[in-house]
Formats: sequence, C-alpha cells, structure tokens
Amino acid sequence: MNRRQFCAATAGLALGSCSKPQTRPNLLLIVADDMSYPHAGAYGDRVVETPGFDRMAKEGVLFHNSFCASPSCTPSRTAILSGKNIWETGEAGVLYGSIAPGLPLLPHILEDAGYFTGFTGKGWGPGDWKALGLKRSPTGREFNSRLISLPGPPGIDTRDYTENFREFLTACPAQQPFFFWIGITEPHRVYAKGAGLGDGKKPEDVDLPAYYPDSQEIRSDILDYYMEIEWLDHHLVRALSLLEQQGRLEDTLIVVTSDNGMPFPRAKVSLYDSGLHMPLAMRWGRRFTGDQQVHDFVQHIDLAPTLLEAAGIAAPKEMAGRSFLSLKGRDRVVAAMERHTFCRPDGAAYPMRSLRTKDFLYIRNFAPDRWPTGGEFISSNKTTHGDVDACPTKDFMLEPANQSKYSREYELCFGRRPAEELYDVKADRWQVRNLAAEAANQPALQRMRTELETYLKQTGDPRIEGRDPWQAYPYRQTTGFGASFNTALSEEERKAARERATHKPE
Repeated sequence: MNRRQFCAATAGLALGSCSKPQTRPNLLLIVADDMSYPHAGAYGDRVVETPGFDRMAKEGVLFHNSFCASPSCTPSRTAILSGKNIWETGEAGVLYGSIAPGLPLLPHILEDAGYFTGFTGKGWGPGDWKALGLKRSPTGREFNSRLISLPGPPGIDTRDYTENFREFLTACPAQQPFFFWIGITEPHRVYAKGAGLGDGKKPEDVDLPAYYPDSQEIRSDILDYYMEIEWLDHHLVRALSLLEQQGRLEDTLIVVTSDNGMPFPRAKVSLYDSGLHMPLAMRWGRRFTGDQQVHDFVQHIDLAPTLLEAAGIAAPKEMAGRSFLSLKGRDRVVAAMERHTFCRPDGAAYPMRSLRTKDFLYIRNFAPDRWPTGGEFISSNKTTHGDVDACPTKDFMLEPANQSKYSREYELCFGRRPAEELYDVKADRWQVRNLAAEAANQPALQRMRTELETYLKQTGDPRIEGRDPWQAYPYRQTTGFGASFNTALSEEERKAARERATHKPE
C-alpha cells in the first residue's frame, strides 16, 4: 500500500465525541522532523501536496520568515520548549544531551497553571532527559500506544499520531484546557527509495538548490523527501478533522512548524536558510481571521512566550523569546550550532553563530580549521562526514569521480569554511557566494559582526567569551554504535574541561 492509498483508507478514522469549549484556549503544537521552508503548497511549491498545511494558512496565518534556533533536533526542541537560545540551556543544547531541572519548560508551566498536557510521537530529544535529575517529562504524559491499523508505506513511523491524540482527548478531564504536542517523525530519514517517482512526481519539477549537482539521483531523493512531507500532512488533516468533529477546533490555537531543515547536505546542521528557515502556520478560530500573511521575522524561542500569552500566563523573565501573538515579529534572528553527532575526535563541536536580516545572512565559524561535516572521522552513526545524514544525495556527492566532476558543489556541501561568511539573501537565494572578503561589502560585514557579537555578549554566550563547555557534555546515546563514544573522555578530563569552561580566559 502506498501513501496515497493509505491516506484515503484512514481519512475517516480518529473521530470522537463532542466536548464543550474551554474558557482558556486549548493549545496544539505540531512539530515536523527535518522539514524546510518553502516545501508546502501554501508557499507555492508545485510538487508537494499539503492540503492540511494549506488549510491552516487559508483559515489562519502563514509566516514567511520563521526560523529555528538551531538546525539540530535536540537543541531546536529545547529552544521551542524553553524560549531560550541554545547556549542558555546547558546540555539541552546538544544532540543526545539532558535537561537541567531548573530550566523552565512550556508544558510544565502550563501544567502548573491547570492545563492537561501530553504528547505523541517524538517529543524532546534525542537524549536522556532524566540524567540531570528532571522528574517529569519535558512534553507531558506520553500517548504512543496506538499504531497504524493498516500496513503503512515503507520508511514511515508506525505510530498513529491522530489516534494517540484522540486517546489524549478522551483522557483529558472535562472543562480542563489542554496542551498537546504532536511530534511527527517525518520527513526524517530513512525514505523509501523511489517513492516519489512511483507516485508519479517528476524530477524536472524539483526546485534544485544551487549547491547540488543536477543529477537524477538527487532529484529523486528530494521527491522521496516530499512524499514524507505528504505523510505528515495527512496526519495534520486528520488532527484538524478530529478537533472539528469534537467541537474543539475554534477553541484551539494550533501551531504547525518543523524542528530544523531537510536532511540533506548544506541544509540540516547548517546555518544557511535550508537548515534554519522553517514552515510556520497558525490557526485560532476565535482570534485570527483567515488568509493572513506575516513577513516579519519570528523564531522558535518566541513560540513558548506566544503560547503562554494565549493562555493568559506571564512568560518567565529569563526567556529570551518574545510573544508574536499580535502577529508582529522581529527584524532579525540569531541562531547557533554546537555539537550534532559525535563526528570529531574527543567530541569536539563545530561552533557557529548566525545573524539573519531581510538583506543579509552573516555566519561566524569559531573553529574554521575543523571539518563542518566531520570529515573522514568515523562518527557515532558509523559514517564519515557524520553530520550529514546518510542518503543517496550524500552517496552521490562523495563518489570520487563526482567529487572531481562537481568540485564546486562538493566544496559547498562538504568542504571547510572560512571564519566569516556573508550572503546577500535577495540576490543569492541559495547563499553560495560568500561576500565577506569583498571590499565593497566590508561596511555590511562590520555591521552584522558587531550586531551579532553584541547580542551574544548580552545573553552570556560562553563561545563569544572564549569558553567551550560543550565538549565536556556527555553524548548520551545509550544504545547502538554511538554508545561507545560516551567514554571518549575520562571523568577526570570531563571535570577539567568543565572547570575551564566556568572561568573566563586570563
């Protein structure tokens, strides 16, 4: 059974009984896994079909400049839940980290204020949220027992997100407002190879990024990615239908976004737009009129304050984000990256910070001598260039003959990067021409550099102060090949590294 047949067969499932509206709004946050802007019909993509997301845009608000705080699962989800920049969240700011008990989290604040909270699918993670002493789940009660009732398409999660949502709604006490997190694991890899072609999608219709070779292998890989987006959108359609059938739709503020960019080279784990620029749509029948378009910048650290304001709860002062419930956003956003996979000796990160405005993208690479993708080191996911997910696109570009034939594209995706990068985002959509060394662009470079450094200092980023606490953080992958890397540093070495990190340099 392919995706289209399965979606048709399950379209009427997960409908339940009605419930009276709440005084405070219900909150539904739907987070895709590895989906980039603009891959939805509402944004004009002519290949992928997303009726659920398009309905959200039609009946609510579509955001054109939404950005995640970090292009990696764990730190991005931490930023959503905490309203903080990743350097303010300790171990929660790295893949396979943990969460300090003192970190304020959106679901906990809501639960303490009387909300019934829960999640299905992928919540916070990957990582061990209990390791530092946190006593309750970062995303509320788990609802993951319901599985899809028919044989599903290859490569997709077997959990039935919508049926689990229905079970949560059944468990929710009458007249108690709820917060629910639907963490859809698509379009995270692995994909069913050739699924897009098998569905009749055409490789020539792919809007191919300028940093990839123009090959049928890569175009087909992107079509397979589109198929997984359609799968997640199928569940969005069902979730909206479930709320509608139960009479809860108009009293629920619904947010749909992704955690980070598409799992391809120079996208996920990069600070270019393909790694950071996120789809975002919001629907709130009692508050937002339909067909609204917002071009101001918003960021994932703003989601927690926004949902708290909707619930009538004051956001903690330590949250760096700010509410955009008024649909007024920012004029710039800052993002960061430290360690993703364990793909460098001793767990070293590839530290980056970026500042994005309507005119420029500025990136600061703090360790340009290191490989941004991990290089030839055999990483925790058993591959070289471990910060790039295994995929047909990666395989094609790492073929020795293709490295030579497409040397420009190979260097853009896998090569070392200079300490500073500057891109004119209007003239250079794919951000492939670095202007940082050009004399004519020095005023813009200096301005962006100063603005970024000022913000990092104001918010206490250890990296701008010359400190590196990240390398000492354990890589808390407890099973599989990556588990062996947890002992790459001795406890004495970790202690010494932590002590160095707590003091400014002489």
